[in-house]
Amino acid sequence: MAFERFDFDIEKAMSEIKKRKAKKVLLQFPEGIKQFASEIAEKLSKKTQAEIILSGESNWGGCDLALEEAKTLKADLLIHFGHLPFIKKVNFPVIYIPIKDNFDISQLLKNSLAELSPYKNLALVSSVQHLHLIQKVKEFYEKNSKQALIPKAIGFAFSPGHIVGCEYSGLKLIKKDIQAVVAIGNRFHGLGAALAIPNKPVFLLDTYNNKIEEMSALRNKLIKQRAIALSRFEKAKDIGIIIGLKPGQKFGTPNSLKAELEKLGKNVSLITMREFTPEKLMNFYNIAAFVELACPRIATDDYSKYEKPILTFRETLVALKRLSWKKLLNEGFL
Repeated sequence: MAFERFDFDIEKAMSEIKKRKAKKVLLQFPEGIKQFASEIAEKLSKKTQAEIILSGESNWGGCDLALEEAKTLKADLLIHFGHLPFIKKVNFPVIYIPIKDNFDISQLLKNSLAELSPYKNLALVSSVQHLHLIQKVKEFYEKNSKQALIPKAIGFAFSPGHIVGCEYSGLKLIKKDIQAVVAIGNRFHGLGAALAIPNKPVFLLDTYNNKIEEMSALRNKLIKQRAIALSRFEKAKDIGIIIGLKPGQKFGTPNSLKAELEKLGKNVSLITMREFTPEKLMNFYNIAAFVELACPRIATDDYSKYEKPILTFRETLVALKRLSWKKLLNEGFL
């Protein structure tokens, strides 16, 4: 992908650095955009005379702020590129700068009409990079005899139609009023929408591979994997509850889960973790299964990476008989 495809709003970054008189600035980028980080840093350094440092740690969303890095460096400002504001209260100067993808979606929209021919009432959602296109998409479908609903901004969504990886509250609110979902972005967000409302078809307008993908097959495969993980977890004697340390990735209550699992005769350990890897989990060789209370997509999407089963908070409620598998399927995994 070329640099010119994206609008990084460098002028805003420059303005904020100057306004705040920041002398040392940490820049944070999503994984797929890090290839442009050096060029952006060079532009900002020349324009502001500030010391610009790039975060080399992984970044998986607006929930994943590099706060400890910024504090360790004694930076004056953290600029998080690529996402909209996610964490409401932060005890450090942070600027979120969303990145716009200027991909021309026109042909994808035309191609999608054949796929969407059985459906009249659509929900429109988008990842942050394409959110500026959502009204154009709505107008296109309405000109082609569709009803297009854009979900309200609730939960972690910052503006109408905005979806993040961990929850889809706005979309769930309108699921009774729609027949299908159109998601603009990449497979991660398309699959997330499909997991959130499992009884509706989700059509991904994949702007990175320039194709349309219906997510049912992938969703069904993943649901089968989740059922297998749950079964293996229920048979496990030694359980690890992983408490995520990233500031915006905290789901569930570890101590109450520990007490409930122990009532079922499980041996439970509480474990902290900032970044999940198979190697880290492998070191706990005596633990047969895990609950992760960080991003729920770690357990759902990365099933094949781990030898041992990992459940989300809500899936653990199924293991504890506090939530039925059927209700989880109906309500959605996210």
